[in-house]
Amino acid sequence: MAADPTSHTLDAAAAQIAFAIASGVATLTIANPARRNAMTAAMWGALPGLLARAVADADVRVIVLRGAGQQAFCAGADISEFESARAGEAVAAYDALNHAAFEALSGCPKPTIAMVHGFCMGGGLGLALACDLRIADTAAQFALPPAKLGLGYNPRWIGPILRAISPADAKLLLFTGRRIPAEHALTMGLVTKLCEADDLEVVTMSLAAEIAANAPLSVKAAKAMVDQLSAAGARADMAALDAMVAACFASADYAEGRRAFLEKRTPVFRGT
Repeated sequence: MAADPTSHTLDAAAAQIAFAIASGVATLTIANPARRNAMTAAMWGALPGLLARAVADADVRVIVLRGAGQQAFCAGADISEFESARAGEAVAAYDALNHAAFEALSGCPKPTIAMVHGFCMGGGLGLALACDLRIADTAAQFALPPAKLGLGYNPRWIGPILRAISPADAKLLLFTGRRIPAEHALTMGLVTKLCEADDLEVVTMSLAAEIAANAPLSVKAAKAMVDQLSAAGARADMAALDAMVAACFASADYAEGRRAFLEKRTPVFRGT
C-alpha cells in the first residue's frame, strides 16, 4: 500500500511541536527555530491532536506551551506559505486550521500556561492568549501585525484578546501592528507575570508544579467556571458548573484533602 502523504505531513508537523511529559506536566514545544518558531499550516493542523493526547493522559495535570531556542515563543504563521496557503479560496481553509488550533487550546479542560520568550507575534500571540496564564521574560515582544500585511483579523479570535486587555488596547495593537515590550504588555494585561530570561523556565515550571499538586477536579471546575462566566455571563450553563462542584465534594480527593489537613501533611490527590 502506498504511503499516505497527508499522514506523513501531519507526522512531520507533529515532530515540529515536540511533546514531553514529566511530573504531571505536558510540555508542547513549537520547534521551527529557523523561522522564529513560525507555525506552518501542517503545524496548525497537528496542534489539536497533541492537545487531545495531553488531555487524554490521566497523568497530565497541566500543559505548558513554549518555543524552542532563545529567539522566539512563536513569530506567528509562516508567511512564506501565504502565497499558496493564504490567498484566494485557500484563505478560509487556512483560517479554519488556525481556528481549530485556537479552539483546542482555549477549550482545553486542563490548565494551560504559555512560557513566552522573545518574539510573540500574530498567531503566536493568539496561541498565548488562548492559554490560561502567560509567563514571559523581560525581553519578550508582542504584536498583532495584520494591518501591516493587509490581512483581515478573524473576528472569532478577538474574544481572547478582549478577555485579557481593554478594547482600547486591543485597537492599539490591531490599528498599529507595533511591537509591545514586555513591561507594557504586563500593564496591559497581555502577560500574567514577568521574570528575567534566566529564570523563565524555573518560574514557569514551578507554577505548573504548584498547580499540578492540587486536586485536579477542583482545578478543572475552577477553570470551567471562570471561562464560562467570563465569556457567557448569565448565559453560562450553571447546572453543568454546579455538577462539577458537586463532583468535587463527592470525590476521594476531597476526603484526602480533609484527612491531610487534620493530619498536618501534604495531600496526595489522584483526580478521583
